[in-house]
Amino acid sequence: MPQHTTQAALATLPTPDDRYTAMTIVLPPTLRVFERGWLSANSLLCCDAEGDVARGAPINRPREAGYDGGHPALSYTLIDTGYVTHAEQTVALMRHALAGAPLTRIINTHLHSDHCGGNAALHAEWGCRITIPAREAAAVAAWDEDRLSFRATGQDCARFVHDDVIAPGDTLQLGGYVWQVLAAPGHDPHALLLFAPELRILVSGDALWQNGFGVLFPELDGGGGFAEQRAVLDLIASLDAAVVIPGHGPVFDDVGAALERARSRLAYLEAEPRRNALQALRVLIKFRLLQRQHMPETELLRWMDGASYLHRIRARFFGDAPMAVLMAEGIAGLVKAGAARHVDGVLYDHG
Repeated sequence: MPQHTTQAALATLPTPDDRYTAMTIVLPPTLRVFERGWLSANSLLCCDAEGDVARGAPINRPREAGYDGGHPALSYTLIDTGYVTHAEQTVALMRHALAGAPLTRIINTHLHSDHCGGNAALHAEWGCRITIPAREAAAVAAWDEDRLSFRATGQDCARFVHDDVIAPGDTLQLGGYVWQVLAAPGHDPHALLLFAPELRILVSGDALWQNGFGVLFPELDGGGGFAEQRAVLDLIASLDAAVVIPGHGPVFDDVGAALERARSRLAYLEAEPRRNALQALRVLIKFRLLQRQHMPETELLRWMDGASYLHRIRARFFGDAPMAVLMAEGIAGLVKAGAARHVDGVLYDHG
């Protein structure tokens, strides 16, 4: 990987869930990572000189090219925008990072609510273009919350309108470098990876984290997910990436070890598919807890009854058991893992 000067970290904005963390892994000065809390996906801010975007030329000496955080000839793209309840904070983070420059474009790796929930607020602030996976275009145009998974998972997303689409095989100019767009089904059938061969940097979304990957939601409907996730992990291995910027958790460079852990996790889930369903159950409850911080059982049960993914899990893996049985199973799993506390009929976020 080429060596680049590490940029100074942004001042931390004090909040309970989200923060900008200084990078310990060296990245080009034209790429800035915001590691978010688990309610919101990480974001990557990319800076390009507008002329270089048109020519496709790498920016190898950004400060000499006028990279000063507010130069009018610079173009900024943000990859993934977090959850809707953090949208105001996301706008504040971008105002601080852009230092008066406009945000030009948003790109979403996939359209789960924790990756695109800030789209509408950022567009309202800067009028930026919004680029989404091509296979989601019809659902976004119709704002079909069932096809977009928001209603199914019991989550929220402010409506936005897209301007452009990207698909596997496309290339993008981001941060002065060319990035390949690659398919990443498994966690989400329409998800995409972004890979910069010159830098050997991969933006992996929820296809690979340092310790695992996102829930394989298509598998819950019997539509496949295990084989697709295995193929995605094989694809990532073939790229020989040196650094991964994941959708959640820290940026990491122990890519081979992360792939081993992910493959082990996949084998564990595939050996007993009910494990993936239980993981989805725990993740969806935990996500709601991250948003609410605490919930009485009665409120949690009402919310679960409105999330169709949980009904699918019940029908396929729990038979005729009432939703209260799933709630008890999910609570027990979260408490055992240290991810929640359960006191006097109230579930509290923890960990």
